[in-house]
Amino acid sequence: MKKINIAYWIVTGLFAAFMIFSSFSNLTSAPEAVEFISGHLGYPAYIVPFLGAAKIAGAIVLLIPAFRRIKEWAYAGLFFDLAGAFFSLIAVDGFKPELAFMLVFMGLLFGSYFLWHKKLAQV
Repeated sequence: MKKINIAYWIVTGLFAAFMIFSSFSNLTSAPEAVEFISGHLGYPAYIVPFLGAAKIAGAIVLLIPAFRRIKEWAYAGLFFDLAGAFFSLIAVDGFKPELAFMLVFMGLLFGSYFLWHKKLAQV
């Protein structure tokens, strides 16, 4: 149980840190974030701060030990954020080998989700 708990917190902490740090430019509507999401990918500019706030909220929910149902929704929302970003980049720019780096973060997400369920099963 202790190994699973430690692994869960390491993987979840790394994933949550990535999501929080990557959302600051969106939340503050930094010009480069707005240009990339709105100008390059073609999404409306008003979605940029919403995505930042949603990513921070989802990451915080993952770090709170309670709220099982909300945590399921947070995992789903963060998955859709990453999958949507991955798909959008491929649709606009075509597949590039450096996009495979996104799979690391998807792996952290799936690892966190898997370990969370393993942790719940042992309680």
